[in-house]
Amino acid sequence: MGATMSERLIVGLDVPDIKQAEKIVTQLGDDISFYKIGYQFVFSGGMEFIRDLIQARKKVFFDMKLLDIDHTIARAVENIAKLGVSMLTIHAYPTAMQAAVSAAQGSDLCLLGVTVLTSMDEVDLKNAGYRENLADLTVKRAEQAREAGMGGIVASAREAANLRKIIGTDMALVTPGIRPAGSDRGDQKRVMTPKEALDAGASHLVVARPIIQAINSLAAAKAILAEMADHHQ
Repeated sequence: MGATMSERLIVGLDVPDIKQAEKIVTQLGDDISFYKIGYQFVFSGGMEFIRDLIQARKKVFFDMKLLDIDHTIARAVENIAKLGVSMLTIHAYPTAMQAAVSAAQGSDLCLLGVTVLTSMDEVDLKNAGYRENLADLTVKRAEQAREAGMGGIVASAREAANLRKIIGTDMALVTPGIRPAGSDRGDQKRVMTPKEALDAGASHLVVARPIIQAINSLAAAKAILAEMADHHQ
């Protein structure tokens, strides 16, 4: 985890079209090197934009949260690895992760197991039919991700300290639901500030709305990087 803070901050391009994404990337310039691309953007024609980002030597976190039969997962991961993206999310189900790890061998793709979505709480889990409580399910999936040989996990920063003990120091721990001090929580129910998340053991922070919806996106990004710099290495 010797990466610089700019390499540890991932800006979520949660925007409806390519023009807005291009505007944000241009505004952020050389200060931001890592971007998250998800369903919303991909389905608006974002695949070519992903290639352009990689060509411009930016890193891409491809947040697809894949879950399917093993064969389909494997073939998808093989093709995604060829794109040159840096990170890819897989729902942390054991067989899906095992298939993904096998398919990604020999590439630089870091596979991330999604433990429990940060928008979910105990009531949501119960309504979805899970018997485990939030903490137990998150731990279980982190253990399974480690055993499967995944490159890291995605989890709430509030669970980061405990999960870091489970996955060790080598795996990435990517935390969405990051909100700078004093900002709106939005629909995230389990949030932390940038410094708190790093102190808890996060390796990478995903920030979207506090940056992309800011009047001055670059100033907002720099303020978050400054908060991150307060983290004690």
